[in-house]
Amino acid sequence: MNTVIQRFKEIGIIPVIALEHKEDASLLAEALCKGGLPAAEITFRTREAAACIKEMRASHPDMLVGAGTILSTAQVDEAISAGAQFIVSPGFDEEVVKYCIQKDIPVVPGTATATDVQAAYKLGLSFVKVFPAEILGGIKMIKAIAAPYNMMTFMPSGGVSEKNMDAYLKEDIILCVGGSWMVKKEWIEQRDFAKIAEETKKAVALLKEVR
Repeated sequence: MNTVIQRFKEIGIIPVIALEHKEDASLLAEALCKGGLPAAEITFRTREAAACIKEMRASHPDMLVGAGTILSTAQVDEAISAGAQFIVSPGFDEEVVKYCIQKDIPVVPGTATATDVQAAYKLGLSFVKVFPAEILGGIKMIKAIAAPYNMMTFMPSGGVSEKNMDAYLKEDIILCVGGSWMVKKEWIEQRDFAKIAEETKKAVALLKEVR
């Protein structure tokens, strides 16, 4: 888990992607790597999510590739079998978290309240997702919740963009952010991977201004 957390911190922005076709996986991975973000959270919102993870890991083995929107232990097994290196859930599911811990699978559960963060802490986690970050109150809310939990770090996701990422990333409690503004659905559908690489470079440039 610590190795994956360190990579989250080094990369800084984790692209969150819903991929419909596995044929796009390697091309998208190439675009992200060219842009300077060798990472992807492939959400389990599509039928080919597992196949896309498998293709990305095969074509770009140095990338950090995980599975998002994981709602059950069965999906954990499917994602890990496909090669996922970490698991992300939208909310705090104790069964999923315990299952991952027992199997030594890096897991980043979603949290939205102090109660969620407390539950994660009690299970031995030190890094959690905050979702949907902007709607919940953004960095002010996260800082307020984090105050009693100075051992925790956070990955805000949901509403994070190039316009507000700096507010999050300048805070030490924020390890990285998750977002999809550099991998918009229409660009993937149009197979405009050059545009994705270009926008990824812009995101990395903004990241370097903050860190």
